Amino acid sequence: MSSPASPDAEPQTSPAPEGTAAPKGERPKHAFLRSPAGHAALLGAWGAVLMTFGSFGSGSVRRIDPLLEDIYLSWLRFGHGQLLSRIILWVGVLLMIAAWVRVGRATLAGHVTVRDLWTVLPAWTAPLLVATPMFSRDAYSYLAQGALLRDGFDPYEVGPVVNPGVLLDNVSNVWTTTTTPYGPVHLLLGAGITSITDDNVVTGTWLWRLTMLPGLALMAWAVPKLARRMGGNPAIALWLAVLNPLVLIHLVGGVHNELLMVGLMIAGIVFVLEGRHLGGIALVSLGAAIKATAGLALPFLVWVWMIHERDRALAEGREPAAPVRLFAKAVGLGLGVFAAVFGGTSLLAGVGIGWLTALSGSSKIINWLSLPTMMAHAVTWVTPWRLGSVLDITRMLCAIALVVILVWAWWRFRRTERDAIFGIVVALTAVTLLSPAALPWYYSWPLAVAAAFAMSPRVLMVLVALSTWLMLIFNPDGSIGMYNIAHVALAVFASIVAARSLVTYDPLRLRLRPRPASPASAALDDRA
Repeated sequence: MSSPASPDAEPQTSPAPEGTAAPKGERPKHAFLRSPAGHAALLGAWGAVLMTFGSFGSGSVRRIDPLLEDIYLSWLRFGHGQLLSRIILWVGVLLMIAAWVRVGRATLAGHVTVRDLWTVLPAWTAPLLVATPMFSRDAYSYLAQGALLRDGFDPYEVGPVVNPGVLLDNVSNVWTTTTTPYGPVHLLLGAGITSITDDNVVTGTWLWRLTMLPGLALMAWAVPKLARRMGGNPAIALWLAVLNPLVLIHLVGGVHNELLMVGLMIAGIVFVLEGRHLGGIALVSLGAAIKATAGLALPFLVWVWMIHERDRALAEGREPAAPVRLFAKAVGLGLGVFAAVFGGTSLLAGVGIGWLTALSGSSKIINWLSLPTMMAHAVTWVTPWRLGSVLDITRMLCAIALVVILVWAWWRFRRTERDAIFGIVVALTAVTLLSPAALPWYYSWPLAVAAAFAMSPRVLMVLVALSTWLMLIFNPDGSIGMYNIAHVALAVFASIVAARSLVTYDPLRLRLRPRPASPASAALDDRA
């Protein structure tokens, strides 16, 4: 069995290439919706509807919500109403996860095409556009940060607390005094949105969602293209990286700027691979001007540019320039584009590079999703030391390890296009695991790139389990469920069932009569 991303291994194709199950000629219209996978897609759409309704009472709701009072639904936020809302929301989440796995099983068997999945995406996304933010209160921070710039404050110098009002009232307490860690494009978008909506939280949140939505479209366009370049299955890549509930529920439902950042990064990577180097670097730089994480791809794209320059010279019968000259050209032009994009947007926003120091604000987040925190907790179990002092040490050690890994990965994965893209996966994964803090939606960064590589069914099962667990481990109101043993146990159980469901119809053996094993299951058994 090959790993999903080993650049030195032979690419392993999925059980059936995308589109091979379709008969010659066009399939009958609506054939997909009448298929079992189409039925699963409808189930996922119903799950999105239930989540939207449940979010009004149990999501990351406003502390004072006159809208619900005006439409006589304020009872959903209290007592039995809130419990009912929470049940409805969780049922919706589980329905979407079940639907996603069933669609994935059909995709793995070659019965679902990229075009089919493109029809599923809007059906699963549209209901979430009108939901209350779920599993995070970051949308309210975005609005407050935009209002700071709108009202003449520097968000890199002061936190939302200096600008009292309705927007501040809904920001999580831990972030009221924190300066923004996001780039100038994020601030420009926030200032524009709050200039249009004033201090209206509802319309501001909806407009933020709509502003992030092009990122989803870019992902849906770019991920299959990237998969074709990396030897993966385009349909499976789209299913894993874009239709994943971890992505849709957290990034769309939770209103996170990662959606636009990742979309720009993936589109930029595809542009560079297609030879449109300056445009690709500009798109990735634009993503980094939203959130710095996208900038991790830039050093690896230098290698791709150099490879293209060398190959073009050989194809034209010329002697390639010396590697040093190729490197200088790619780095020089790349830095020029990055400086133009980042510098230009910073000038428009009227801010400097204060976001660099603001990145330390993430240290306020303490949970088990980051390796430094795991290590610190483990040490406190066997020593009398307090968590805070140990955490300082583990974070320092992991920061050193992160720098070493990033430098090693950049130099190690430089010889081919596939190497360079795999290096981006390594870099994004290392940052996610070794940074002082991690949140479930952070894992969408490496997943978007890694999905392009060919993967065995076993690896896909692991990623399904991980995605499901990450999706379930937070509460709808944005609080952490990782310190509740029952919550963790239920999330683990659901993730195991989801993983097994990818390759079998009945993982819990609940059916009275056994159904034939799916092609994906047979393929897995043959490889076991």
